[in-house]
Amino acid sequence: DPNESILSSQGLFRMPRSVQSVYLKPLKRKAVHGIPCCDLQLRSYNVRNVEFLADFALRAAYYLRLPALGPVPLPRITERWTVPRSNFVNKKSQENFERITLRRLIQVQDGHPETVEIWLAFLRKHAYYGVGMKANVWEHEGLGVGKTMDVSLENIKKSLQPRWAHFGRRKNMETSERVYGILDNELFGRNPDAPLSGSAV
Repeated sequence: DPNESILSSQGLFRMPRSVQSVYLKPLKRKAVHGIPCCDLQLRSYNVRNVEFLADFALRAAYYLRLPALGPVPLPRITERWTVPRSNFVNKKSQENFERITLRRLIQVQDGHPETVEIWLAFLRKHAYYGVGMKANVWEHEGLGVGKTMDVSLENIKKSLQPRWAHFGRRKNMETSERVYGILDNELFGRNPDAPLSGSAV
């Protein structure tokens, strides 16, 4: 590369590729089938914040091997309020307020559901201040998924049945047996401070 030879002749060192990539546009992978699996919408009142998080999300999707499209600018949401500064005869003295919400859309295609969940969890963990996120996730299943769901539901019911048996109770058979064991203990009956001892009555 002629630029690298010039830098080396001048005694300057070339920055690593990982550092150079920060100053370039985020890399993107091409989708093979083009089946959408996730739409991530970013909202903010500040354009710098929403652009920064969109860039961060695209870089994270690239390193997770997720084909991502965007960020696509969506129409702004403009809200206006008119508030009287004073009451009664000063009705004409009013003040106007305006709030503009900026939005960006990032669409992930041909992604595995577990990889998409990891990507969204990573974005939630490193969320940027002042930016809200809303994700619509689609999962595609094969034919006959209803039968497998019925079987899994029965297995879940069997595993939860022992726990649901004591729902709403703070004690079960083991704790009640332990209580009776403590009450029948001789040391418990000899204690004068015991609530059921004869001396305390």
